[in-house]
Amino acid sequence: MTKGEETRQVILGRAFELASVLGVSGLTIGRLAEETKLSKSGLFAHFGSKENLDVAVVEEASRQFVQEVMVPALREPRGEPRVRALFERWLTWGQRPGGCFFVGAGAELDDRPGPSRDALVRACHDWIDELAKAARIAVREGHFISSLEPEQFAFELYGLMLSFHQYHRFLRDPLALERTRRTFDRLVASARTRSR
Repeated sequence: MTKGEETRQVILGRAFELASVLGVSGLTIGRLAEETKLSKSGLFAHFGSKENLDVAVVEEASRQFVQEVMVPALREPRGEPRVRALFERWLTWGQRPGGCFFVGAGAELDDRPGPSRDALVRACHDWIDELAKAARIAVREGHFISSLEPEQFAFELYGLMLSFHQYHRFLRDPLALERTRRTFDRLVASARTRSR
């Protein structure tokens, strides 16, 4: 990695942290320059525009999500253990400062067409596809019923995490974590084969 690439990665790491708490639109070149002790012109040299910075932040969020959620979960045995690991890692991700970046950014960018929203949509579709794939593998492993609809399972699991974010972050419900785990257990129980 060159010095320029290292600097860019440091900038993106800090930009992601700020955007997680302030929102994508709350992340400004000026604020990022203050936080990184770089000049605005130096930041523009790396990204060219605020829009390019926003896209890069979404891509950095995706990179970190893969490293923190997906990679460790994929080390677990195929089937239900892996589905559970994906859920638990995702739940931990959602408890970071600012909550789940993707949920917050989704609410912020849902009506703002452009490259930032497009990057976020791609990242969310990739994750939903991975959840459905994990459910499909659980069916093949004999852990989940053969009639399970993997896309429906992914939809319900995603909806559960949206609820967790709302209850945990916005409503400050002290039982949000417990309720989320209980609901996940019910979702998995309904997907299991009767022999398990």
